[in-house]
Amino acid sequence: MKTKSASIEGGEGPEAKIKASRTIIGWSEPVDFVDWGIRGLTAKVDTGARTSALHVENVEYLSASQVRFDVVLSRRNPARRKTVTARVSRWGRVRSSSGHYTERCFVKAKVRIGPVEKKIEISLISRETLIYRMLIGREALDRDFLVDVSHRSVHAPAKKRKTLRKTKR
Repeated sequence: MKTKSASIEGGEGPEAKIKASRTIIGWSEPVDFVDWGIRGLTAKVDTGARTSALHVENVEYLSASQVRFDVVLSRRNPARRKTVTARVSRWGRVRSSSGHYTERCFVKAKVRIGPVEKKIEISLISRETLIYRMLIGREALDRDFLVDVSHRSVHAPAKKRKTLRKTKR
């Protein structure tokens, strides 16, 4: 299942005329950072999160508009990392799932998820204790994707693709 088309039909008014072709993704997908030379970083799709977040270490603020950091590519092998220099897009207050607010640095990056390539905003944070190095939020998904929670890694190579089995009740 590479790509499917989804449409919103029925009803009256402007919603009835909306037809959009969107890429279906699973609850976890590999992400390529086009300009950073990073391929296949596994990310968790979180429709409950507004913004996307990336696990980084060794953050160094070069100036008010530039930041350098290490993207940790693997949870099992933390030595696998890539050093990146990026432009700071903004600073913002983010509320975590536990309800605590933190001030975070945001950068923009061109990412590829399946066949879709787009520039998204990502907050830089430590996700050291979490399984996934990246979280993809609603803003990154907007207008391009539909999430099928019964699948994982729809756009990964065939050997990594998984489908959740339905359990009998």
